[in-house]
Amino acid sequence: MSYMSLVAPENTTGTHKSVFDDINATFGVVPNMFKAIGQSRAALESMWSSFTALGGGKLDAQLGEKIAVLVADINRCDYCLAAHMVLGKNAGVCEEEMSQAQAGHSNDPRTQAALDFSAKLVKERAHITQTDVEAVRDAGFSDEEIAEILAHVALNIFTNYTNVAFYVPLDFPKVNLRELT
Repeated sequence: MSYMSLVAPENTTGTHKSVFDDINATFGVVPNMFKAIGQSRAALESMWSSFTALGGGKLDAQLGEKIAVLVADINRCDYCLAAHMVLGKNAGVCEEEMSQAQAGHSNDPRTQAALDFSAKLVKERAHITQTDVEAVRDAGFSDEEIAEILAHVALNIFTNYTNVAFYVPLDFPKVNLRELT
């Protein structure tokens, strides 16, 4: 059971309801994560506006979903791992590529650079070096895209913390986190 009661979107009004309506229109349902963070209209708007802004960014959905499963695994977030495995498949990424991304691996050197950078941002709590930024740039990412990688990581930390801290119940098919070594 969730540590935070889940908001019934149909019982909200005004901009609160409008955000829930947008989420429902996008997913065909309001996932439990949004119902939990939706206790606060401001927190819900913050999370949703980040999703929509990054959805219109330079990075494609496939890379965004690969970053999401990697960050979810590092942060031990079952909910986000399950959700982004589905979203990655919906974006056209095969299950094997999503599983590789969860482990921080890709056969594509550009994607690998983005995953390495993302993992370092999370594990080092953003204490990275100029060399780390140059490595992503050398892989073909513009400064705009590097800023978006950081934004994807930050959004996923927000969602991971929401789901882990509030023990949000899964409403996506369960995916196993990797074994810690």
